[in-house]
Amino acid sequence: MRKASSNWLGKIIMATVMGVLIISFGVWGIADIFKGFGQSTLAKVGHTEISTEQFRQTYTDRLQQIGRQFGRPLTMDQARAFGLDRQVLQQTIAEAALDEEARRLGLGQSSDETMRMIFSDPNFKGVNGAFDPSRFQSTMRQFGFSEQRYIAEQRRVSLRRQIAGSISAGLEPPKLLIEALTRFTNEQRSIEYVKLDAAQAGTIDPPSPEALAGYFDDHKTLFRAPEYRKLSFVPVTPEDIGKWSEVSDEDARKLFEQRRDRLGTPERRELSQIIFPNAEEATAARNRIGSGLSFEDLAKERGLSPADIDLGLIAKSAIVDSAIADAAFSLPSGEVSQPEQGRFGVALVKVGKIEPGVEPSYGNVASDLKKEIAADRARAKVAELRDKMEDERGGGASVIEAAQKLGLSAVTVDAVDRSGRLPGGQPVSSIPRGLDVVAQAFNSDVGVDNDPIAFNGGFVWYDVLGITPSRERTLDEVKDQVEAKWHDDQINSRLRTKATEMVQKLDQGGKLADEAAAAGLKLDTASGLKREGSVPGVPAGVIAAAFRTAKDGVGQTPDPSANAWLVFRVTDVSVPPVDPASEETKKLKDTVLRSATDEELAQYITKLESDIGTNVNQAAFAQVTGANSN
Repeated sequence: MRKASSNWLGKIIMATVMGVLIISFGVWGIADIFKGFGQSTLAKVGHTEISTEQFRQTYTDRLQQIGRQFGRPLTMDQARAFGLDRQVLQQTIAEAALDEEARRLGLGQSSDETMRMIFSDPNFKGVNGAFDPSRFQSTMRQFGFSEQRYIAEQRRVSLRRQIAGSISAGLEPPKLLIEALTRFTNEQRSIEYVKLDAAQAGTIDPPSPEALAGYFDDHKTLFRAPEYRKLSFVPVTPEDIGKWSEVSDEDARKLFEQRRDRLGTPERRELSQIIFPNAEEATAARNRIGSGLSFEDLAKERGLSPADIDLGLIAKSAIVDSAIADAAFSLPSGEVSQPEQGRFGVALVKVGKIEPGVEPSYGNVASDLKKEIAADRARAKVAELRDKMEDERGGGASVIEAAQKLGLSAVTVDAVDRSGRLPGGQPVSSIPRGLDVVAQAFNSDVGVDNDPIAFNGGFVWYDVLGITPSRERTLDEVKDQVEAKWHDDQINSRLRTKATEMVQKLDQGGKLADEAAAAGLKLDTASGLKREGSVPGVPAGVIAAAFRTAKDGVGQTPDPSANAWLVFRVTDVSVPPVDPASEETKKLKDTVLRSATDEELAQYITKLESDIGTNVNQAAFAQVTGANSN
């Protein structure tokens, strides 16, 4: 479309096409509203409708999050192959069902509580340990959330957790199951083993021309020349544009002064609190404390434990109730406040240990502030260059042409295969680490106008300039490789035969030590092997095979990494006693409990969806996930 609209004739045609589309939307789009379950609605869960656009945004966000985690973008085809489309749909429906149930139960959460949860989220805390608005905004931009959308989503998540917590309350995994899993996990084995390598294979004569040709014909697919692609790309990232050392002290000091209150460590106090239903009871209690009754004894009289009254060592900003905060931070250590009317009743607050606040030092935070300023400037520059690149691309310019016009450097790779290697086999050094432009190029084609790749906080534009198809090589082209592979296969075959013969002798009563001595092999031992563990020098395949073999049993297994075979005997099997108090057992119990909780919640949601009614518009779902494009 961009290339078509780059000349006057193309622009007229495109204007006509867009006019038709606008008219069609005006007719069909508005009419669709009255159909109740058209393309605009992807699913209905009870009285809740999940719009196609809403699911599209959720699905796109999820794919981008997974792409960021793996350092490479995920295509629609890959997502469907992994079943992610169905998983996201099921999760979206489950969330809508829980939201419906929360409304039916009349559950709610105040705005103050929602904000408290957000303020205490460690993901949004800055260098001083306090909530950092700039970090919050940066995270919102990174994940494509608006502030209002995120707050609303957090409130819904909290209500869902209330339901989930009620369902799983009191759930306890069976003791017998924990003990069985602990024994299975902690079982240990010891083995003795020998390794048969190329030295035991003997001399292998070179293959005859006929044998080599026959081997090549049987294994041609192993020696095919891969498909190569020529591509060009232009990265525009904050890292490339901004350097924190270029920020002046003057600019950094301005930001320091603006944030002085947040950069320091605030004063923290150890607080205890008792809540009373009315001012009369609170006043009477405060008078008794003035007459000599201790705060702790007063709590005991009211049936409160130390944990019930302890607020911990906290900063003033962490106290939601401003009246209580003001009272607590106006008293010296050891004092008890007068009755204070708070949101949840009338309170008496006792001040314990006081940790003074620490004033921030410019020298301690200067480098971090400069990096932040540079990053902000770089992000702004990236956004500016992104718009300019898109304008140039929209005018029909190639990636190289657009880069030249904007003074950017384009990188051209003449030939690269799917694995990111050049025809000589070495990796492409000009592609930045973590940039999966090769996979994207192999999902595109020559002349296709590709969307930019999100990378390191910026973008990468790329073009596929040429394609060299995969082909079968001739024997003459890869003769050395074919002969080397044939030679390795001959070694492997001989070693497998020798290993089998050795195992047969051991099964007939022979000893591995005697067989090792007769073959001139070293007898090695390994102990303390675990199913999921690893031991330096012991191939993983031997450990897995040992746990499939009974005590005093023998076996054999290949070691592909060394083109070798190993013969082993299990000399000991031990199961340590179960210690319910150990950290390992506690972690296992937590894992089992999470699994049981998830299963119970899944059953509850399935029943909930069935009771309130769930319908999915399969055509709209296929359209969003790209299933109808195949």
